[in-house]
Amino acid sequence: MLRDKHILVGVTGSIAAYKAAMLVRALVKGGAEVKIVMTPLAKEFITPLTLATLAKNPILVDFFNPENGEWNSHVSLGEWADAYVIAPATANTLAKMAHGIADNLLLTTYLSARCPVFVAPAMDLDMYAHVTTCQNIAMLRSHGVHIIEPEEGELASGLSGKGRMAEADEIAACLSSFFEKEMTLQGKRFLVTAGPTVEAIDPVRYISNHSTGKMGYAIATELASRGAEVILVSGPVSLPVPTGVRRVDVVSAKEMFEASMAAFADVDGAVMCAAVADYTPANPENSKIKRKDDIVLQLKPTKDIAAELGRVKGEKLLIGFALETDNEETNAKGKLERKNLDYVVLNSLRDEGAGFGVDTNKITVIGRDGTAIAYPLESKAQAASHIVSLVENFFKK
Repeated sequence: MLRDKHILVGVTGSIAAYKAAMLVRALVKGGAEVKIVMTPLAKEFITPLTLATLAKNPILVDFFNPENGEWNSHVSLGEWADAYVIAPATANTLAKMAHGIADNLLLTTYLSARCPVFVAPAMDLDMYAHVTTCQNIAMLRSHGVHIIEPEEGELASGLSGKGRMAEADEIAACLSSFFEKEMTLQGKRFLVTAGPTVEAIDPVRYISNHSTGKMGYAIATELASRGAEVILVSGPVSLPVPTGVRRVDVVSAKEMFEASMAAFADVDGAVMCAAVADYTPANPENSKIKRKDDIVLQLKPTKDIAAELGRVKGEKLLIGFALETDNEETNAKGKLERKNLDYVVLNSLRDEGAGFGVDTNKITVIGRDGTAIAYPLESKAQAASHIVSLVENFFKK
């Protein structure tokens, strides 16, 4: 699946840079056209001549050629690439990527890239396990960057642990797998809802929940990566729009209902991942409510989006989510039946790492035929991949 793909390889200053030569060779052997961007420090670990010979393209390091002033456009590089893989990616480069620092050609190209971005971290085990590095990787993952996990083994420091850059063949296989799945849903259109809703009490106060939108955004990203056209109806979150996804911003449950109903008319299916408020203030105030000893807040039910879509869905695919705290499977199955869902994705607040605001999830997918597939605790990107694979299977029937 790499044939005729444009792969941009970024190489940073790590002892693992020698593996970049094997990666370039594997990509070229797979039929890809490869261009390479190096950081200045990377040249201390592997020569540009070696990589240029393997890639059959000149190596880019600086913003311009000092001899003739020719500009190396990071924008053009980002537009050219079908995928940008940074291997090895040092802790320093990961930190700069996470925080938008652009002090070399490799980083400015990252900020300009419109294509999927992959990073293969390489560093000593203590650097990889450091809380700052973990936070930076989590931030990049939330931005849609694909993390190719390092391996465990002997490190340059002489210690042994997790931090070895993944082998070249594994990285090439990861890219190939990405492009292989990219086209499986081409021609299909999906609605995804994500994030919380905000229900106004007055102009200052509101009712909401802890949803950050990460799971819904991961699903939208995965659907788009497999070629689907995605409409993402999103409550207020602080996440970037996934590549290739059209986002519709809403605030309240009423707005999400209206946007979802409008989008559902022209899609093949929907994944309802948003944490929609079940109740909203019956009589929101136009002015700020002044402090009193006691107040009574009257709530009224919001419209049930998933149930309404289930009522009109016909042959369309409809997947819902159930976040439970007790009688989890029974409650999830009840939601599946009441709302005419094809699948319900269950997760429990009892499971550590499976709630709001984290980058991991532990899901069980229950189908209309009663089958239940339980997955271990994993990243939300991995959980999204499982869910989207079920979407693929649905349309293969």
